[in-house]
Amino acid sequence: MAVSEQIIRTPSRRRFLRSAGILGGMAATFPAWADAFVDLDLPGGPNRRELTTAFPQKAQMILQRTRPPLLETPWEVFDRGVFTPNDQFFVRWHWAVIPEAVDVAAFRLTVRGHVNQALSLSLADLLAMPRVELAAVLQCSGNSRGFFQPRVPGGEWENGAMGNARWTGVRLREVLDRAGVKAGAVAVRSSGLDNPVVAGAPKFMKPLDVDHACDGEVMLAFQMNGEQLPLLNGFPLRLVVPGWYSDYWIKMLSDIEVLDAPDQNYFEAIGYRVADTPHASVKPGETGFKTVPVSRLIPRSFFTNVTNDTTVKPGAVVPIRGIAFGGDCGVSEVELSADGGHSWQKTELGRDEGTHSFRQWNMRITAPQSGVLSLQVRCANTKGEVQPAEPNWNGGGFMRNVIERVQLKVA
Repeated sequence: MAVSEQIIRTPSRRRFLRSAGILGGMAATFPAWADAFVDLDLPGGPNRRELTTAFPQKAQMILQRTRPPLLETPWEVFDRGVFTPNDQFFVRWHWAVIPEAVDVAAFRLTVRGHVNQALSLSLADLLAMPRVELAAVLQCSGNSRGFFQPRVPGGEWENGAMGNARWTGVRLREVLDRAGVKAGAVAVRSSGLDNPVVAGAPKFMKPLDVDHACDGEVMLAFQMNGEQLPLLNGFPLRLVVPGWYSDYWIKMLSDIEVLDAPDQNYFEAIGYRVADTPHASVKPGETGFKTVPVSRLIPRSFFTNVTNDTTVKPGAVVPIRGIAFGGDCGVSEVELSADGGHSWQKTELGRDEGTHSFRQWNMRITAPQSGVLSLQVRCANTKGEVQPAEPNWNGGGFMRNVIERVQLKVA
């Protein structure tokens, strides 16, 4: 089947819904639907989460919330390669009113506002435009929120609210060029088919500066990892903003508005804001600080084949591996420490899949004869930014990127 045929066909309701009302009618908890449970390593709990396969087009996922769907990628998935499979790619929605199916024949993308000509583009119109492909990490700004101490409200993610995919689509710049952006335009605001649950609640929208929107990297994607987008990951069209947090990656993208004044919608002016301080960090209870919108990714690295539950033999040579990403730029190096951070050794980096992709790293470490093998990993990006040794804290639980640590038992 040709790619264009695969994407433009009308999806059946059965394909997207494995159970009636699966997106709109689930109870807050449903142990009968859980395949099993997982204990996340979160300080102070609660740790126990259901593992579920009840969601359409999704394999086993960690269930954070049912309405709206918040599904976390099980950690072992990240050890299998740098690209996260679509059926285990994390899911995060803001509102529970989400279309359960999309008629692609009737679907239209509207481009309007401060433009010479408003557009109403079908998916076929977009598929006829020149295509681009880009590997990029998508990460929730609240990824790892469950590790904040003191704890903060919101989705209590471990580290699996992220994923990496090859995105295929068309440049946003090409679409805006068709509409003709007028002089004086300052921002490009996007929104999707999801809607608030109650009247008067703010619709989820996010703007990009007009120069950023037209930089040639921002993309309207209709494929991830060579397949059509799963419904829960934004089918049929998703904005891809490489190097920026996922709140800008609008799912089920249906409306693009060019603005001639700064955007003041709730999710820009009030929501998704952090302190304008190093690492967006403040003290619990602190007030009166200047805030800025959450925006660009920052470097992170992780262990993927060992955890605090791993046991190794005395004196054994232990293969250690993981993934890293540079944030809004590439990975320069990933270093490992086995002496509490006093000294660091460069790891071997895997294949470079692109500036915005995960990068695998690996090293072999000799275990001591007894006790524990304590390891730390940190990433430096091509801008010279390095993960901090101390965790940040803010009331939103945003932008954690502290050096990761594990302790392996020697026995």
